[in-house]
Amino acid sequence: MKNFFVGLLILACYNAIAQDDYYNIVSYTDEGAKAPNTHYIGEAWLSRLLQEDNELPYNVVKATFKANSTLDWHKHSTLQVLIVVDGIGYYQEKGKAPYKMKSGDIITCSKDTEHWHASSKESDVTYLALYSGQTPTEWTEVLTQEYYDSVAVKLSKE
Repeated sequence: MKNFFVGLLILACYNAIAQDDYYNIVSYTDEGAKAPNTHYIGEAWLSRLLQEDNELPYNVVKATFKANSTLDWHKHSTLQVLIVVDGIGYYQEKGKAPYKMKSGDIITCSKDTEHWHASSKESDVTYLALYSGQTPTEWTEVLTQEYYDSVAVKLSKE
């Protein structure tokens, strides 16, 4: 019986000094949730990979836009970085020419810069969006289907 209590004491001490076995793990492969159809045309899926907190000063969201889907014009109060991990899409800042973004591109958008991003007409696009969520996205203007279509025609020739 004495050996039992000694063993129990050793096990209790081990548990007291052992690392917490809880891991905060999310899967990159999770498609996420379908975004409510607000401020975009088409179909979008969002997966919050990392949430801003006291130790991490930004969010990381995986966004997948199905082919022929686009966000409205918007801006952020902080820098935003888009890391395109799959597919082809479009990106444009107000007053500049649209850009065909593709897998491997890293796009940095300065704070308070009005812009939009989307999938291409023929291809889904998946990107990681890094940004601070302290202030909500400011939606500035609807991006019409006609304008998106004109960008698609222009960029398909490049």
